[in-house]
Amino acid sequence: MHRLIALLLLLVLALPASQARADAVDDAYEALSASALTISPASFESVRQGVEQLAASGDPRAAAVIGALHDGLLYAREDNALFIQQPDGTYVDARTGAPAADVTDDDVHTVRVNNAVRSAIDAALGSLQLFAPDAPTRLQAASAVFTSHDPAALPALDKALVKETDSGVRRRMEQARAAALLSSSDASETDRLAAVATLRARGDIDARGFLGSLSGQPPAVAAAAATAIIAIDRQLELWSLLQSVYYGLSLGSVLLLAAAGLAITFGVMGVINMAHGEMVMIGAYVTFMVQQFMHAYLPGLYPASLLFAVPLAFLVSGAIGVVIERSLIRWLYGRPLETLLATWGLSLVLQQAVRSIFGANNRDVDTPAWMSGATQLGGLTLTWNRMYIILFAIIVLAALMAALRFTSLGLRMRAVTQNRRMAAAMGIRTPWIDALTFGLGSGVAGMAGVALSQIDNVSPNLGQGYIIDSFMVVVFGGVGNLWGTTLGALTLGIVNKFLEPVAGAVLAKIVVLVLLIMFIQRRPRGMFPLKGRAVET
Repeated sequence: MHRLIALLLLLVLALPASQARADAVDDAYEALSASALTISPASFESVRQGVEQLAASGDPRAAAVIGALHDGLLYAREDNALFIQQPDGTYVDARTGAPAADVTDDDVHTVRVNNAVRSAIDAALGSLQLFAPDAPTRLQAASAVFTSHDPAALPALDKALVKETDSGVRRRMEQARAAALLSSSDASETDRLAAVATLRARGDIDARGFLGSLSGQPPAVAAAAATAIIAIDRQLELWSLLQSVYYGLSLGSVLLLAAAGLAITFGVMGVINMAHGEMVMIGAYVTFMVQQFMHAYLPGLYPASLLFAVPLAFLVSGAIGVVIERSLIRWLYGRPLETLLATWGLSLVLQQAVRSIFGANNRDVDTPAWMSGATQLGGLTLTWNRMYIILFAIIVLAALMAALRFTSLGLRMRAVTQNRRMAAAMGIRTPWIDALTFGLGSGVAGMAGVALSQIDNVSPNLGQGYIIDSFMVVVFGGVGNLWGTTLGALTLGIVNKFLEPVAGAVLAKIVVLVLLIMFIQRRPRGMFPLKGRAVET
């Protein structure tokens, strides 16, 4: 009994609200038909108000009616009844969607619009998306309302905020409401101050630009907006610094991948290998060939093509490195100038060979969907391809260190690095250690080529852009020291990215080179020089 009484009370209380909403819908439909029969500024203003009322009414047919008005398919009869023309030329009742078989072209007139009405239609269609069932559409609609900051969207925003459960969408709606309030002539000073605080909390370049464009605000609101702009500028500077650090880390990771193999080769063997960049280039072309093969014969595995390209690039580049060491480098130990000239000539031969096989034009290497796009972390934009390259560099570095520390080959390589003669006297076959070391360094360079294929052009000249930087990293960090190579790569990458906005890309590289020369003059063996009898003598 009590439940029945409570239900009756709710129905009684709801009747006035339902009646008011129905009256508002009726008024909106009547206003929409104004310009069909009379063309005047007053009738266009009535249509504009009708669009805004209908968008804020919550009527289920609102989107269809306003969309028809936008497309020029809304018609009115002399009794103010509205109809929507269908693709086949028939009409349906705008309010109910029911077919209107008795309506002909002679019975109705087009509801006309002007620029003011078109603006209201665009805002209304955006506002109606605030009630879409999926969160991404609502988020996009809220962003559109923020961009337009049309006060006419305030009623729809208020209704949408009551129903919104997604925290991210709700926050974006509150920001859109704040922008609309500051653009409204009816908002109170208290509401304006709260809106400024909301936009200050948003803290991005769009909020800063909107606050900077405000005019005609009360003195207290103008002062609050000026304070918010200063706070946002400071926050944007901080995010800009963090963005530069991220770009520096990604550049440092690329340099680390390109220089890690060179650090092993140069540290153990003392060989100045000018063809190291071509090992990187070969790894990139292996990636291209793997993608071409999988696209033609294994399309189902094509999204994972990079996962297959990494080990294959290591094996191909490593095998070529072993052949180079056994056929060329082994005859030139202890003769650094001849080694430099021979490997430089070899790099030209390898480049021409690639041009003859693949052509001189750049080759397209696709970026998988899982490496595409970016994500936002506050004001920081993190691109997925660079994020994966950073993670890949960490994995390669960890694998190299584990191989050097825990494997038999690594033990022999460290022994040869510390004292080649003593290692040979202990029975270590130093020539084969040299060959395998050169192959290991070349294989790592090949894996670097897989990563570089995602951020650079795959061409015969790919390796030339990284060979000088690789030597700089190795010398700066300490020849043969992987920790030094890592720190050197990250340091040079970050410093370079901080100098680029100030000095430009070319001048930044020159400044980095000058600073590196000054550092080497003070510490000729780098930050972390190797220790051992052979090194110290």
